[in-house]
Amino acid sequence: MANRLEGKVSLVTGGTGGIGEGAVRRLSADGAKVIFTGSRQEAADPICADTGATFVSHRVQDAAAWTSLSDRIRRDFGRLDIAFANAGIEKNDGSIETITLEGWQSILDVNLTGVMLTVQNAVKIMKDNPGGPTGSVIINSSMNALRAMGNYMAYSVTKTAVVALGKSAANYCGQAGYQIRVNSILPGVVETEMIKTIMNSQPDPAAARAMYEGMSPLNRMAKVEEVAALVAFLGSDEAAFMSGGEYTIDGASTAGMSGV
Repeated sequence: MANRLEGKVSLVTGGTGGIGEGAVRRLSADGAKVIFTGSRQEAADPICADTGATFVSHRVQDAAAWTSLSDRIRRDFGRLDIAFANAGIEKNDGSIETITLEGWQSILDVNLTGVMLTVQNAVKIMKDNPGGPTGSVIINSSMNALRAMGNYMAYSVTKTAVVALGKSAANYCGQAGYQIRVNSILPGVVETEMIKTIMNSQPDPAAARAMYEGMSPLNRMAKVEEVAALVAFLGSDEAAFMSGGEYTIDGASTAGMSGV
């Protein structure tokens, strides 16, 4: 729906690839002004060229750096209407037996503390929006919030925790009298460039693809654009009474058990 986000300002963390890039492109296409963060300038440049979005090099877990990012949003855009807390990592994860304390902490720093800082700073900016405290915060969780992985323990734990974080923030904002909504999305396997690289690096790429596709009863992976469309909807005025929710977009992967 073109221009349904006209006049809105959006922040996307981890916007240089995958779902984050898809969100930058969709929010821009729907009329929003977008500022996005990440650490890869070379990946950001073509996105900026295509969309007109603004890139800021920033790490979500860096609490001190949020001051300058927030100040820039206030100075350059004057408001914030949508924040997509998307940045996340899986690197250095493991099972309960194999994960190191350093690996555990690095994932918590980005996937949990980074999300908390994103939500916290977004609410602070949205609270001061012209016309009153309004906005929509969307947290990128995962279907692994509902179905934990044994070999990606820290990732599974953080994706569960951020759903509770979103519910807490949604309750707080409502009780404080803010028209600021907070929701979480729980994607299944999404056919990002990273997933394609993983599949193509396997001895049998076709078998790897079949494994990923078979995780959903719809027998396919999600498209980045489909997840980005959910982000855009939750950021729009059409979702004005949706807050504190968790929305799966996993092709029924977590809906039940496969038949025999």
